[in-house]
Amino acid sequence: MNTLEMAEKEDAGLCYEIINSGRCFQQEQGFMQWTNEYPDQATIREDILTKKGFVIKVDGIIAGYMCIDFEGEPAYEDIDGKWQAEDRYAVVHRMSFLQKYRGIGLADITWRLIEDYCRKNRIFYIRVDTDASNKRMQHILEKNGFKQCGVIVFRESDKLAYDKVLR
Repeated sequence: MNTLEMAEKEDAGLCYEIINSGRCFQQEQGFMQWTNEYPDQATIREDILTKKGFVIKVDGIIAGYMCIDFEGEPAYEDIDGKWQAEDRYAVVHRMSFLQKYRGIGLADITWRLIEDYCRKNRIFYIRVDTDASNKRMQHILEKNGFKQCGVIVFRESDKLAYDKVLR
């Protein structure tokens, strides 16, 4: 069974380990979306303390981490392109999985669980961004119904902007 749960303070170390696993995976794929400075341990702790840090569990074991934020993303206010909607939205940042859980379709499952969580909280719109070099995430987003809307600047770097209106 797969579940999406709010991360607990005691999960912070493992959540950061998951982020580092993702950082290494990016480098193995030939790009570096995440630097050594971001996301750092303080970012993950802040996610968790503000109740925006989430884990995906497989049979009760933490397999992945992400930030789900209902407060929006200031960088998304200026887009070279056009969002599909101007509704209140969730933004998903810092999605990563431990290596042993990659390649089993967990990203697709996680997106379905995120969408369910959003609907339960009366949020019917999601925005996300990724590097142009992160072809794997682009494929996952498009496979899960996200549309590329343009380019935004996040942390002083151009990012492809995607969104999805939940039906």
